[in-house]
Amino acid sequence: MRSTGIEGSGEASPSGNDHVLSGRFALVTGGSRGIGRAIVRKLASAGCDVAVNYYLSHDEAEALAGEVRALGRRAALVPGNVGDPASVEEIFTALEKEFPRLDILVSNAASGVLKSAEQLTLKHWRWCLETNALALNLLAQRAAPRMPRGGRIIALSSLGSERVLPDYAFIGASKAALEALVRSLAVELAPQGIRVNAVSAGVVDTEALMSFPQRERVVEEFRRRSLWGRLLSPEDVAGVVYLLCLPEAEMICGQTLRVDAGYSIMG
Repeated sequence: MRSTGIEGSGEASPSGNDHVLSGRFALVTGGSRGIGRAIVRKLASAGCDVAVNYYLSHDEAEALAGEVRALGRRAALVPGNVGDPASVEEIFTALEKEFPRLDILVSNAASGVLKSAEQLTLKHWRWCLETNALALNLLAQRAAPRMPRGGRIIALSSLGSERVLPDYAFIGASKAALEALVRSLAVELAPQGIRVNAVSAGVVDTEALMSFPQRERVVEEFRRRSLWGRLLSPEDVAGVVYLLCLPEAEMICGQTLRVDAGYSIMG
C-alpha cells in the first residue's frame, strides 16, 4: 500500500481547510470527553478517520463516533486503559483491524489525584505517572512502527508541569515527565520521519475542572492573569493540536506549545 504520510515530500494536501488532512488515520486517547472530544471533532472535520479511545465512557464515545460518521469519516471505538501495557496491546490489536496504518497519535487521556503533596501516597504517584507519562511511551512504542514518514505524535500537557497549582503536585510532576519524554521521543523517532510535540493547555472549561477542590481560586487567578480574560475552551486546545498536524508544522519537533491566553508570560 502506498504511504500517504503528511510530510512535504509525500502527497500534496488537498486545497481548502475542510479536508486538509483527508486520507489520514488518527487515534485520540481519552477521546470521548472534554479536550479529547474536541480534538476528535476537529480532526474529523479536517478529513481524518478517527479511532476514539475511552475508559468507562462508552455511551459518550459511541455518540461521538456517530458524529464522525455523519461527516463521512470512518470512526472506530477502542476502549482501554492507556497506563496499562496489556491494555495498550489490546487497543492496538483492535485498531489494526480498523485502520491500515496510523498517521496521527494524540496522547490526551489523563488522570490524577487532587490532594496536597503531604496527603499523597506511592499508589497516587504510580497512578499519575503511569496514566499521564508512561502511557505516552507505551503508545509511541506501538504506534511508531505503523506510522509512515510524516507521522505525528502529540501529547497533552498542562501549566502544572512548570507552575504550582493547588492540589496538583503529583499531576504536575507527571506532566513535567511527559514533556521530558516528548523531547527524547522527538530525537529518537526523527530518523523515521515522525514528529513528536506536546501542547500545554492553561485552565480549560471542562467537566474535569469541576472536580478541583480549589476551582474558584484557580479560575479567578487564570482570568486575572490571562490576556483575554476568559478560560480556554476545549476547541481552543484542539485548534493547536490541529496546527501541529499540518504539513506546514513539519519543522516543529520536540517542543511544548503553550495555549494559555498569555497566562505564563505575565508577572
